[in-house]
Amino acid sequence: MKRFQNRVAIVTGAGGGIGSAIARRLAAEAALVVVTDVNEEAALQVAEVIQAEGGAATVIGADISRKVSCFELVEKAFALNGRIDVLVNNAGINRRGNLLSLSDEDWDVSFTVNLDSMFHLCRAVLPHMIAAGGGAIVNTASQWGLYPAPNHIAYNTTKAAVAAFTQNLARDYAPDKVRVNAVCPGEIHTPMLEAGVKRSGRTIADLDRLVPFGRIGRPDEVAALVAFLASEEAAFMCGSLVEITGAQAVA
Repeated sequence: MKRFQNRVAIVTGAGGGIGSAIARRLAAEAALVVVTDVNEEAALQVAEVIQAEGGAATVIGADISRKVSCFELVEKAFALNGRIDVLVNNAGINRRGNLLSLSDEDWDVSFTVNLDSMFHLCRAVLPHMIAAGGGAIVNTASQWGLYPAPNHIAYNTTKAAVAAFTQNLARDYAPDKVRVNAVCPGEIHTPMLEAGVKRSGRTIADLDRLVPFGRIGRPDEVAALVAFLASEEAAFMCGSLVEITGAQAVA
């Protein structure tokens, strides 16, 4: 499929497990993908993979925890091809702990990266999309933002805010034909998840047994959902929070 022919897409956190899969999927469907991550080396590696697969990608390193970097990222991306059709707000962090175990820094940085960056990037992108007659924004929320998991209060709260932000933005800008939706993944097999599993003393097989579908999810499965929501096939989807969990309940 070539659903993104002549379209420009920004993917944040594109050096990570889910972000790299999203960037590769959009590029495979003919988008010019702006691969961005605070880890520029990781972003470069993803862009090289995309190009080796026959896709088009460019790298813009950006620390989206800084407002100025968010606006600079968007302006550089717009300068590439005079348009921005898709923004995927995927970057995020997970500082674990309950309220009494979290530091002030854990709480603050969770909001800065998971929510404030989205606020600034959408502010920067929306004028371009409105001027072009529309666009698509897909945010990465979480199943845990809808149904909180124990001992992840900062992550859960920020992802709940991402869900609310998504629906508010959708309501406000649907008249401008800017569609805003969010994916809400459950457990997805990424390097971040592997690190957490290792710390807990459990295994991936342990997690698989908790999922009614029989296994945890894969990054490419989240990427397929993001690509659908960003495409014209989802033309009437606006303000949706789409869970992708294998029917797993939060324990």
